[in-house]
Order: sequence, then C-alpha cells, then structure tokens
Amino acid sequence: MTFALTLQGIDKHFGPVHANRGVSLAIPRGIIAGIIGENGAGKSTLMSIVYGLYQADAGEIAVDGELVKIASPKDAIRHGIGMVHQHFMLVDNFTVLENVVLGAEAGGLLKPSLKAARAELLRLERDYGLKVDPDALISDLPVGEQQRVEILKALYRGARILILDEPTAVLTPQEADQLFRILAALKEKGTTIILISHKLREILAATDIVFVMRHGQMVAVRKTSDTGKEELAELMVGRKVRLNLDKAPARPGDVLLSTRNLGLTSSAGVTLLDDISLDLHAGEIVCVAGVSGNGQSELLEVLSGIRSPTSGRINIYGRTARPEKPIRPAYMRRLGVAHVPEDRHRYGMAGGFTAAETAILGYQRAGEFRRGPLLDHAAATRHCADLMERYDVRPRRPQQIALQFSGGNQQKLVMARETDAKPRVLLIGQPTRGVDIGAIEFIHRELLRLRDRGCAVLVVSAELDEVMSLGDRIVVMYGGRIVASVDGASADERSLGLMMAGAWKGAA
Repeated sequence: MTFALTLQGIDKHFGPVHANRGVSLAIPRGIIAGIIGENGAGKSTLMSIVYGLYQADAGEIAVDGELVKIASPKDAIRHGIGMVHQHFMLVDNFTVLENVVLGAEAGGLLKPSLKAARAELLRLERDYGLKVDPDALISDLPVGEQQRVEILKALYRGARILILDEPTAVLTPQEADQLFRILAALKEKGTTIILISHKLREILAATDIVFVMRHGQMVAVRKTSDTGKEELAELMVGRKVRLNLDKAPARPGDVLLSTRNLGLTSSAGVTLLDDISLDLHAGEIVCVAGVSGNGQSELLEVLSGIRSPTSGRINIYGRTARPEKPIRPAYMRRLGVAHVPEDRHRYGMAGGFTAAETAILGYQRAGEFRRGPLLDHAAATRHCADLMERYDVRPRRPQQIALQFSGGNQQKLVMARETDAKPRVLLIGQPTRGVDIGAIEFIHRELLRLRDRGCAVLVVSAELDEVMSLGDRIVVMYGGRIVASVDGASADERSLGLMMAGAWKGAA
C-alpha cells in the first residue's frame, strides 16, 4: 500500500502544554481520512505541523514514502500539501481570481498569471464541480462559496493532499452536502483528503478511515465501516457518552422577555427583521431554526442590545425598548439577560486578554472583582480557575491568552462566564459550533439545568439535530420573518427543512 502521508513520533510543546505526544499515523493515498478528538486533543496542532505553520520538537514526516522537511507552508505546498482553515484566509475586497493567484504569481507581470488562473479554474470547475464566479468579490460570496475558493487555491497550487479543519463549522446543511460531493469527486481523481471534525455523523458518512486523538496522543484507528458513533465518542472522551439528550417536559412560567412587531432595516434599506413577535417564558428553551442569513443573527443582536430595532418594541421585566429609546448591552446584562454570541471573537472576547480577564468581561464592575477603584486580579484568577474546573476548560491556565485556547474551549469559557452569572434570560448563538462531542453533552446539560431553574433560554442553531433535541418550542425564520412555530416534541426534520426553505404550505 502506498501512503500519501506518514507521521512518526511527532512531538510538540507550547511552553508547559504538551500538545502532541509522540503521534504516529499513516494515511493511504486516494482516501478520505478523518481525525477526531476533543477540543485541545492536538488535532489542529498536528495538521498545522504537516502544513508548516508549526515545527515539531521531534518526529518525522514522509510524503509519498519520502522523508521531507516542512519548515513553512511554502515547503508544504511544494510537497503537494494544501490546507483549508476553519477561519478562511481570504482578502475580502479581492476577486476570486485575485485570491487564487495571490502568492502564486508567475513572474513580475500579473496579467499572464490571471489568464492562466482563469483557464485553470474553468478546468477545476469542470472536473470537480467547484463552480465559483472568478470575478466575484469575496465579500459578496456566501460562506459556502468562500470555502470553495479556499479549496480552489489549494488545488491551483498543486495539492495532492488536502487538509480541511472543521470544514462544516460555518456551513448550512445544504452547503455541507455540496462540500462532501466535491470531496468525493476529488477523491475519485486521486486526491487524499484529511478531515478534522467534531461531527461524528459527517465523519461516518464521508470518510474511509478514522484516527482518534485524546490528550495529544493517537489512541485508536478504525476503518469507518467497522465503527459507529458510540464507539468513536467513547474513544474520543475516554468514557461512555450519552448521545441522546434526556429531558423532562418543560414547565413554562411567566413571560420574561417579549417582542412585538420588531423590525430592523439596514443602512442600505434592506429589511433584516420583519414584524417579529415572540415570547420567551421562564423554564422553556426556544430554538430558532433557519438557513444562515435569514435574520437569526440580527435577532440575537437586537435582543441583546447590540443593535437597536428600527420598529416595534422589546419588553423586559416591565421595561420597554423602542427605536427612540434603546436598551444597551450593559443595561440588559444588569437586568439579568446574558448573551453567548455567535461570533465569540468579535463580541465575546478581547484578543489579547487572558482567560482570567475573559472570564469576568462585562462583569468586571461586580464587587467581588474590585479592590477599591481597582480590579482585583487575584480574585479574577481564582474565579477563572473555579470556572475552568467546573466547566472543564482545558488547559486550566487562567493566565493563558484566551485566543491560545482551542475554539471549543474558548466557547466553554464564554459560556461559563455568562451562565455562571445566574441569568434570568439566556440568549445563545450556535452553542456547539466547533465543539467536540463531550463538550456538546456538557453544554446541552447546562442549558437544561438553566431551563429547569427557571431561566428563559433562546437558542439560535444551524444544527437541526440540536434544534430538535433541545427545543421545547421551535420557531423557524425565513426572509427575516418567523414563518412557523412548532412544539419541539412533534417536530420532524423534513417539515422543518421545508419551512427553512420557505416551501412549507402552512408557513405564514
């Protein structure tokens, strides 16, 4: 058997953190391989070493059976390795063509490079179904097409091994299906594909072989057809994981937050929210389903006070927010409305803050964190250490910069901060995006605990499984409107899918 990629004894430290511990693997040529593991298990670090973003402290890499030295992405590309990152590396105000050529120009004149690239893009579209308008600006493309541009960039540079890090984390179900059709076509043409993912259903559907990592080590290899969700989940976490959410029926109480005829119009005159009327009850989880871009994100931003509505009103404990009298995020927080934003990097964290600082962000004026007029750093550190222990944030290092944690552990840190404040209302966007199966189990349990304690919970999620599992009530958004509201116990995937596409005959 010919191996496209072989790793032997890869070891990597980041200060005291031992990210990879003597990792070895061999991936046959022309297959789709999955690498799974909990957040912080070392998956992305390992593939970043293969792509030259990091250098291993020890170990060897072989491509097509030959030992290679990869000191930079340029070396990786020269050896036929491409990588598509979870957060795309594209220039928004460049065209597709310009992004594909960027860094791979042939000579000092740009025009011949663009002409050659255009011809190559047409061939790749024909061979693999990678259809993207070469003259479109990146900023005008939906996220699924932006990901195709990243794949095109790698193929244009001659990638025979393609690494994708959490490729469906920001995709709709329809975009994910299209991606896997593209990957199957690439595999048929001989490309070796490596998927780093938390989503076991997708791993089982798309891959030929699965490598399982835990605590920086490779703990198991399975032929995909010989394994299942339960075994893979247990291998990842090191214990049995309950994949089905056990929950008692909801007991809705008083309305804690409501909206009436809520509207939002952009500065360009585009209607983003249209006539939204919604009640959030104590002791109930309401899930919002919809294809990305249909107003769910804007609804969270308006309810949390980040944006002001242009019409309608929001009622919260007898207080009313209107366009002429908005309620700001800090005031909403004082009222007991907590917010775990969809975009944690933009709204939930500050880039250079430590975990301890992140753990009190927005609550830093509370008496327990003050020493006179100054911040009590020791109290913030103790608070963060306690949250890390209770919410299983790894590594348990309050002084580590928050952005140095894996995405899933960043999510747990932000969620720990907001839920530990004992909110009366919790607004949460994409609670398990980029989060491993063990953390998903924990987050779902925590949301149920909040519900059963009398909190009103609003969840926006692109994961239909999550919506159907968590939601006591499910509202569907399409075109900025709520087009349906269904009881969570009676919801089915087919009907919800039709409602999300605006094709349900009973939709408003």
